[in-house]
Amino acid sequence: MNYTEINTFGALKKANYTPKHIKEELRQNLMEKIRKGETVFEGVHGYEDTVIPELERAILSKHNINLLGLRGQAKTRLARLMINLLDEYIPVVAGSEINDDPFEPISRYAVDQLQQHGDDTPITWLHRSERFAEKLATPDVTVADLIGDVDPIKAANLKLNYADDRVIHFGMIPRANRCIFVINELPDLQARIQVALFNILQEGDIQIRGFKLRLPLDIQFIFTANPEDYTNRGSIVTPLKDRIGSQILTHYPTSVAIAKRITEQEAGLESAQKEQIYVPELARDLLEQISFEARESEFIDAKSGVSTRMGITAFQNLLSAAELRLLRSGDSATAIRLSDFMGIIPAITGKVELVYEGEQEGAATVAIQLIESAVKTLFTTLFPKVEKLERENQRYPYDDIVRWFSESDGIHLSDEANDADYREQLDQVKPLQQLLTQYQPDTKPEDIYFLSEFLLWGLTLNNKLSKYRSGKGSQFEDNFHGYLRDKI
Repeated sequence: MNYTEINTFGALKKANYTPKHIKEELRQNLMEKIRKGETVFEGVHGYEDTVIPELERAILSKHNINLLGLRGQAKTRLARLMINLLDEYIPVVAGSEINDDPFEPISRYAVDQLQQHGDDTPITWLHRSERFAEKLATPDVTVADLIGDVDPIKAANLKLNYADDRVIHFGMIPRANRCIFVINELPDLQARIQVALFNILQEGDIQIRGFKLRLPLDIQFIFTANPEDYTNRGSIVTPLKDRIGSQILTHYPTSVAIAKRITEQEAGLESAQKEQIYVPELARDLLEQISFEARESEFIDAKSGVSTRMGITAFQNLLSAAELRLLRSGDSATAIRLSDFMGIIPAITGKVELVYEGEQEGAATVAIQLIESAVKTLFTTLFPKVEKLERENQRYPYDDIVRWFSESDGIHLSDEANDADYREQLDQVKPLQQLLTQYQPDTKPEDIYFLSEFLLWGLTLNNKLSKYRSGKGSQFEDNFHGYLRDKI
């Protein structure tokens, strides 16, 4: 039956509509989705065996929830996706400020309407997309913002004195009655505001400037918090924490594969970029490995975390670096090069918090070190290990490449070179292609040149070759020439 065509309370009762509290809605709809094998939290990756089962248990238990984790761990997204577990429409007393249920009215307005009109009381229907409210907790948030306050203008217009509860202007929480209400960064709220919250959670009543109103608000509270905030900016007061049913710990992607899925989903690339720019799979792996290196770096504050947004914005910058070269060269298509990773430095420096040692190094220097660390980590998974100590008269995998560079002036890979010139430079190094054929025989033809440049970077990071930035490009040469250049 299409209940939304009903517009009076009497007709709603005749239709045998059964009202439900919001936590019961969430519970029943979750159970139904699980029985049907449907994905409950679409677009959230990496939490299938950890966070999501805990969140489902909390919903089944009808708990208010605190999502505790570092920035960029999809805490707010999880909360927003919960609206999909609400009924599509719910009935509301028409004109109610706080979404009164006609079966259980709690505001003075709704009670008066039902007493005056009875079964003829008009009702409207509230869609689930409108049943989500969110507030970022900041130190300047007041009780009036969240709970409400006396409105002198309303009192004057209605010619009421301040003893009449109709002069109250409700805050965000009462107006979110029968909704999901999210408070982000909960520890940033002042303690007295948190006390007002736990009174709502436990007692179901609010107090505004002397008015003690019994308002059994029907709200699903979702709180988010960052562990760093517990020491830096505040904490969750014990009585409030005690009244939050479930505290769920979130985390960063545990593998490069999961991180790639998230980045691909969230990057929002232009269609032209997707069509004109080829991205080798190794480039995607390298991009995500940078975030993993950052989370382990001694120069970056681990307590602050490295958001998954860094990988997303870095991927966007990477594509834009290739697109800029494409526009200047006049080519119709191109592929990502390792040198394009120099273009993601702003995305890295804007997303990490450096410790003192990192600040001494400099943000850009740390970013370059992260890129190089990622190259070095993946290099060992694709090519033979570079021996630190080599025996005389024994042959090693990279000898031919090192010899080629010692007998030449090296190669220069310009950042702005068109694809033909770029490939011509790499094609000069014949031993490079031979080594790729030997150790990576299944490499796709379109990935060959990225892998070639990657191999050169790996050899420089393992001190087999020398590399330095020359204008808008990189010069690769043997260590002897590099040594002389440094001395000069």
